[in-house]
Amino acid sequence: MSGQSASTGAPSGGTEAAETADGTGLRRSLGFRDLVVYGLLFIAPMAPVGVFGTLDAKSHGAVALVYLIATVAMAFTAFSYAQMVRVVPQAGSVFAYARAGLGKGPGFIAGWMAMLDYLLIPAVAYLFSGIAMNALVPSVSRWVWTAIAVLITTALNLWGVRAAARVGFAVLAMEVVVLIVFIVAAVVVLVQDGARRDWLSPLTGDGSQGAFALSAVVGAVSIAVLSYLGFDAIASFAEEVTGGSAKVARAVLFCLALAGVLFVAQTYLVALLEPLSSAELAAEPGKQGTAFYDSVDSAAGAWLHDLVAVSKAIGAAFAALAGQAAAGRLLFAMARDRRLPKVLSRTDSGTPRVALLCAAVVTLVAAVWAARRDDGMDHLVSVVDIGALTAFLLLHASVVGWFVVRPGRGRRGDGFSWWRHLLIPVLGALIVVAVIWEASGSAQVVGAVWLGVGLVVLVVQGARRVS
Repeated sequence: MSGQSASTGAPSGGTEAAETADGTGLRRSLGFRDLVVYGLLFIAPMAPVGVFGTLDAKSHGAVALVYLIATVAMAFTAFSYAQMVRVVPQAGSVFAYARAGLGKGPGFIAGWMAMLDYLLIPAVAYLFSGIAMNALVPSVSRWVWTAIAVLITTALNLWGVRAAARVGFAVLAMEVVVLIVFIVAAVVVLVQDGARRDWLSPLTGDGSQGAFALSAVVGAVSIAVLSYLGFDAIASFAEEVTGGSAKVARAVLFCLALAGVLFVAQTYLVALLEPLSSAELAAEPGKQGTAFYDSVDSAAGAWLHDLVAVSKAIGAAFAALAGQAAAGRLLFAMARDRRLPKVLSRTDSGTPRVALLCAAVVTLVAAVWAARRDDGMDHLVSVVDIGALTAFLLLHASVVGWFVVRPGRGRRGDGFSWWRHLLIPVLGALIVVAVIWEASGSAQVVGAVWLGVGLVVLVVQGARRVS
């Protein structure tokens, strides 16, 4: 495959350990189901729970439409991932793609920005799990619960990618069962008692803030797309999947589509059960964070509220497990390319345990620090999103770089298509730029500072190589 020649020489096929002479290979043991499990774990099937109230208020009640549009918007990014994983089937995901499509410098920057996302999103998930468990068992501090979650999931990741996938599948099955229970309970309540809002309002708005406003929906979409962060982690396991990189591409697209269906379905139902109008939620921001739980509680009872809360607590910890695994692969790939300390590229029985431990330490410190602060969650969330979005932007540029710009490839040897390799990545890049533009000022500042540090590191590395 042509992607192999443009990379670090990592193997693109085989079903056993793809370990090189210096011990920097990964073991191929994952199937299609395992990839989907990692992707859905990272996203979380009930990701809209925490942001439902905010999106409902911001979109004037058209929250299901927001997720429908967000799914389509993120499909452009998923499609670009699918194109690049076929020609560059390597660990490291967007780092490897940008390196192949744009060059070593942009590749490093892509990996550097993605690192901000991959190292800190698990910290957010661990913190969410700690907060949820502290609400259930107040006698134990939330930072203790957070640390326990980090230790358990790190142990599973060190055990091996296949073992972690099996445990993750069980947790994911639990989350899906809880989601099904919620959907059935919501339908029963709607059949018995009727909807509190108009049946089409989750798609057209509830009218409490005036006529349907497309600008309000688009503004909410810029927040909703962040619920999907994590599906891209599937591409990080390209060197550990059996059956070729086409399986990874299918898993990326399938995971995004399935998440979109789940998100639209649950937000549509809970919007119909919501006792407050979108105008009331907009006027009382303090109620937005618990709006999903309040709707479930008032419509179906506290038992479903508690069931969803416990599911989210456990699910968040295992979302962090998937994120930590992806972070370890990113550090491994950058170290193998000598962009990070070489020790991070070592493997043990096909598992990058040194890189995983490094990622675990960073997320543990960040999560425990945030857990000990009242505003810790806000600080973490404002930081992580901008890294992923910048990496997505470079991903789209990589597709154009590989298939359109670079000579000897693309139009000559890789089945070039104007709509797949130019139109879709350009539209995807425009969507990402719009989301970055709508991001909070603090997130933009942090992203700019992190980018500046990465550029300094890149210059220093270049000077050392020249000397």
